[in-house]
Amino acid sequence: MFRDKIAVITGGCHGIGLAAARAFRREGAVPVVVDVNPGADFIGDIGDRETLERFADRIREQYGRADYLVNNVPPPMRGIRDCTWEEFERAMRVGVTAPFYLTKLLLPLFSDGAAVVNISSSRDRQSQPQTESYTAAKGGIAALTHAMAVSLGPRIRVNSVSPGWIDTEYRAYDGPDALQQPAGRVGNPDDIAELILFLCSEKAGFITGENICADGGMTKLMIYHGDHGWTMES
Repeated sequence: MFRDKIAVITGGCHGIGLAAARAFRREGAVPVVVDVNPGADFIGDIGDRETLERFADRIREQYGRADYLVNNVPPPMRGIRDCTWEEFERAMRVGVTAPFYLTKLLLPLFSDGAAVVNISSSRDRQSQPQTESYTAAKGGIAALTHAMAVSLGPRIRVNSVSPGWIDTEYRAYDGPDALQQPAGRVGNPDDIAELILFLCSEKAGFITGENICADGGMTKLMIYHGDHGWTMES
């Protein structure tokens, strides 16, 4: 299914992006990674327009097509008290503008049946204090997903994934950290990578415009003060 397919991944040198690259490679695809870190196929900051344009040119010259695009690079997280204009603008540029523009640049290269997967976050529907820049960007990419799905279908499917608590170091947790999630554990990058593979596969051929929350059920658990031992300290 994935043999020799070209899978473009932003931020593929760590965490979810790295797990996705490994999963695609395992299935016979060719991951093409852009990242600011050494080891990427193309090193650069996706918050920079020229970087995206040069990266798209590289894909065109080297591969001539793209089958999958995973927009994964996370925006910076800054709160309303301290976040500057420039920091908030960068969060939007990395988290929303770059996925939009890279998708646009790759449109002539996408094969029939191509798939785009945007990485949002369960923070697109819930928040902690002082997370405005990250949360706004993740809400933006979730909305951008269904807009692009309508514009690019039926040739290209577009979906997003909203991970919950994902430990990128694959640490195991017990006690309250695990039990606050109905699945009974904290997630890891492989949980999200497998969902990305599914959404890119023909098995998900009737799924587009969706935002799938993979958070171990954490956003579905109602928590009240004093319920099941949970307490709120003011």
